[in-house]
Amino acid sequence: MKLITDKPIAFFDIEATGINFRTDRIIELAIIKLLPGGERENHHFLFNPERSIPADSIAIHGITDEDVKDCPTFSEVAPHIRDLLEGCDLGGYNVIHYDIPLLEAEFERVAVPFETENRRIVDAQKIFHKREPRDLTAALKFYCDDEHTGAHGAMDDVDATVRVLEGQFEKYPDLPRDIEPLAEFCDQRDPSWVDRKGRFKWFNGEVIINFGKKQGKLLKDLARNEPNFLRWMITSSFPPDVTAIARNALDGKFPEPPAA
Repeated sequence: MKLITDKPIAFFDIEATGINFRTDRIIELAIIKLLPGGERENHHFLFNPERSIPADSIAIHGITDEDVKDCPTFSEVAPHIRDLLEGCDLGGYNVIHYDIPLLEAEFERVAVPFETENRRIVDAQKIFHKREPRDLTAALKFYCDDEHTGAHGAMDDVDATVRVLEGQFEKYPDLPRDIEPLAEFCDQRDPSWVDRKGRFKWFNGEVIINFGKKQGKLLKDLARNEPNFLRWMITSSFPPDVTAIARNALDGKFPEPPAA
């Protein structure tokens, strides 16, 4: 590791029951702690989340209820983890948007003080995205070995997009040619999302809010107790499928749970 630092940096990764940092729980935490002198410490924890692990999460990380039934809860180990991370900067892949908020939420839930405000954070995903752009110009260069001289002109952009797709068919022989499977391949929507942008999410057969200060709250509870929030969503710049869900909820109509 060629990183020059004056204090330990703890690279960590989390596996959890889901991606909602307000309602989901950590079930696995791995930490590699790099010390300024070059020493390395490895730490690994499994936790009982005190709830059933959803099947779609198990499909990602492979950790089942049986695997963690005899493991300690996060609250039991939280003071040790807090001490382990004391005085450390933090690092990981996509930690800024996922792992750090989830870790902070868990510490807050068990009332163990944990601050990240004054820690330096190294996110390898941010470096990757900044050094390897994923825009249309980069795609045309990668797939067609051509310069996008007319970038941001509508016709030039759409022409470049068609050429990129043709280049992708050439580079990836297993890429579906039929529109139906190709569209499915391109749809990266989380199966727990109710709408296409994930503003609403399925949780235990109920629709919950998946953003902002209301994250984790049941749609039915908001319709009954805080209807002004849904009215605000209807008049704001949310996509039509989102505002339709909010509008229907105010009328007492809610989405049907997806088939198992």
